[in-house]
Amino acid sequence: MDWNWNSFLFGGVPYVFIMIAIVGTIWRYASNRYSWSSLSSQFLENKVLFYGAFPWHFGIILILLAHIFAIFFPGVVLAWNAEPVRLAILEVSGLALGFLAGFGLLMFIYRRLTDSRVRAVTSSWDVLIIIVLIIQVVTGVLTAILFKWGSSWFAASAVPWIWSVIVLQPDTSFIANLHIITKIHIFNAMVFILLIPFSRFVHFLAFIGPLQYVFGRPYQLVRWYAPRTRRVPNIRQYK
Repeated sequence: MDWNWNSFLFGGVPYVFIMIAIVGTIWRYASNRYSWSSLSSQFLENKVLFYGAFPWHFGIILILLAHIFAIFFPGVVLAWNAEPVRLAILEVSGLALGFLAGFGLLMFIYRRLTDSRVRAVTSSWDVLIIIVLIIQVVTGVLTAILFKWGSSWFAASAVPWIWSVIVLQPDTSFIANLHIITKIHIFNAMVFILLIPFSRFVHFLAFIGPLQYVFGRPYQLVRWYAPRTRRVPNIRQYK
């Protein structure tokens, strides 16, 4: 039974989620491409956002880049980890980035719960994405704490499974014996990919890349248009 569940969740579901994400992205771009935005609420409240944005983006982007690097160069990761000191440095760095991203996420949640204006513009999709991100960060940190040398078994177990899915020959035996926390972390990542086209995170797919958050975004030009209800008197009338 466990083998069947692994085959279903990690052998069939990934393709369903990916297809929905691709079709959803195309549909959203074709139907309303101007919604490809982060829908920033910075003009509503900026102080708490400032303390959350940098740790979140810095931590999560570096973690994401580390995962991508390990997917394409697993041999390099394993060679690096062959030295215990280098392995410890990598593990501690990953855990620290996880805590950093978690702190930023908590600041975002605090901001949405305590500021009525920000809460008013929070959609159900935002709430769902926040829940998914909480699960992802918590399971990632727990995996790093409870199961040592995660970077090595990620390169040796999870990466072969990812490539088996990519080449359309899913082999769930690579991750069948992983702990339930790690499986939740992997499956939740697929759920996040599924939700991208339907949330504000779709802006990551736009021409501006997520790395722009590290170096600072350009200012957003906002023009306010309102119907003129009365004629503005000429100043010369008062002279």
